[in-house]
Amino acid sequence: MNVDQLVRSSRDLLDLDLGPDLQRAFSIYADELLAWNENVNLTAITAPEAVEMRHFLDSLAVLRAVSLSSGMRVIDVGTGAGFPGLPLRLICPAIELTLLEATAKKTAFLEHIVKRLKLNNVRVLNARAEDAGQMPDQRERYDLVLARAVAQMPVLMEYLLPFCRVGGLCVALKGESAHAETRQAETALQLLGGHLEKIIPVELPQVPETHYLVLVKKVAATPPAYPRRAGMPTKRPL
Repeated sequence: MNVDQLVRSSRDLLDLDLGPDLQRAFSIYADELLAWNENVNLTAITAPEAVEMRHFLDSLAVLRAVSLSSGMRVIDVGTGAGFPGLPLRLICPAIELTLLEATAKKTAFLEHIVKRLKLNNVRVLNARAEDAGQMPDQRERYDLVLARAVAQMPVLMEYLLPFCRVGGLCVALKGESAHAETRQAETALQLLGGHLEKIIPVELPQVPETHYLVLVKKVAATPPAYPRRAGMPTKRPL
């Protein structure tokens, strides 16, 4: 699959120049995603230009909110087929990326595509967010915590903030309910050590609805009781 639309839109929206090697990598990623998707439910988006805009460019739009630097520790929670983490890793190869995904079939794809693209400093972790957030080697160790299309904000904050170091940043990629969800998450933010920084609107070509980046700064340590055991955040949101 060629990625001409991604190249043009990345330049226009983000001032990113995708050279031949990056174009080749995104093309391989798209081809492997669609090939695997015939047997494993990775995405409902299969039209080539929709993959470019709604997966790749949407992921890269995180760069509107944050600058990625060498050695930055990044985790993508509930990454699915690798979004937004892997496109960001392609653009910024010096970050240390963890892809967290609870579904084994999806982690198999992630391990495959990481190997296929010959990416280093990428770890695939097959676990639920509630369990991984209590692991000593994962808790409060990341500079940047990302999530897209995982859960409503009150639940999502219980997933994300335990991974984030104090002073670090969580970025949630959200749709048009971003403002309403964030208002509902005020109690969770206060309890878990988060502070809403801002909400940034993103207009993507060929995508009628506005997308939003919700930025939450980690200002205090998350109490040890959180995240609660698997399933509890969704059953009883904070």
